[in-house]
Amino acid sequence: MTNPHLTHVRPSILQITPYKPGKPIEALARETGLADIIKLASNESALGPSPRAMAAAQEALLQVVRYPEEYDLKAALAEFHGIDPQQITLGHGSSELFVHLATLLLGPQRNAVYSQYAFEIYPIVVKAAGALGREVPAMGPHAAMPFGHDLAAMLEAVDRDTAIVFVANPNNPTGTHLEYDELAGFLERMPQHVMVVLDEAYVEYLGDPYAQANLQLLQHFPNVVLTRTFSKIHGLAGLRVGYAMSSAAVADLLNRVRLPFNVGRPSLAAAAASLQDTAHLEQAFAINEEGRRYLVASLQEMGLAVLPAAANFVTVALHNAQAIYEALLAQGIIVRPLKSYGLPDYLRITIGLPRENQRFVAALRQLLARGAHL
Repeated sequence: MTNPHLTHVRPSILQITPYKPGKPIEALARETGLADIIKLASNESALGPSPRAMAAAQEALLQVVRYPEEYDLKAALAEFHGIDPQQITLGHGSSELFVHLATLLLGPQRNAVYSQYAFEIYPIVVKAAGALGREVPAMGPHAAMPFGHDLAAMLEAVDRDTAIVFVANPNNPTGTHLEYDELAGFLERMPQHVMVVLDEAYVEYLGDPYAQANLQLLQHFPNVVLTRTFSKIHGLAGLRVGYAMSSAAVADLLNRVRLPFNVGRPSLAAAAASLQDTAHLEQAFAINEEGRRYLVASLQEMGLAVLPAAANFVTVALHNAQAIYEALLAQGIIVRPLKSYGLPDYLRITIGLPRENQRFVAALRQLLARGAHL
């Protein structure tokens, strides 16, 4: 570090590789001049937000002179999930809640455990807190759940200095997921001093019975935090609203490190309205189910290996993944290469609207036919 005013930067910060989001449509348009661009890279909702959510956000804009009031959203979430409002902590997206948890529990003498091929934000927040990250190898490619979390190995990695275990369910970018009984068994064996964070950003894509069942874990395990988001099936990624569900005691501690007014008025209003628009959510779920079946079947027809698809994306093995990614970009199709996750031979494709899925499949089929000419 050559700049004197930066000599006190924590060394672990220098070890962080900044998160690189999927390529924005605007960036590709500037670079190529293309006008007809589709983005299937960042797991945003194919259907988009509820019209009721948009109307609520617009109405809330009339009150942006006032600081936000979170009561309505917390009340709506509490009613929807059947829990007490005091068990809910709101975040500027669910990723901000990981920062709060790291601030609350981690430090130079602590460590956090997470799986290989899990969400890239986990090691970032751990290192930012000055703690040690323990990445546990995932299941092998030929396991029943390829590249899924190895819960037994994660338990073995826990010691007396472990403060947090991150479990992504379903997992991004591999699409794997864990059943309720697997999670409950894992938690029964977990030492009580360890906080288990279940990152459920994509849980709604498993269906309501599954999503609601996991709430029972809060009743049996006080060392569990469930995090969810309005960025995925609700289609509100640009408004940044996430939430944690935990014991009231944990929520109280999280609110001590959470900055005030961290979610704006339009975001709060849109989220509350979206939660109540069950018809829109059901439509989003149905579109995703149809798109997932189409993409998986189409990719398998091409002879490609597809990882389990439990969310709103499909991850596929391609020996020339980077070349195909770049060739798709040239056609105005943005998908996500997974080299940064340690999966250089895979692409992740967000499930889009039918016409978007069909355009991607046609383009990929044409590229594969070219073979070595890529």
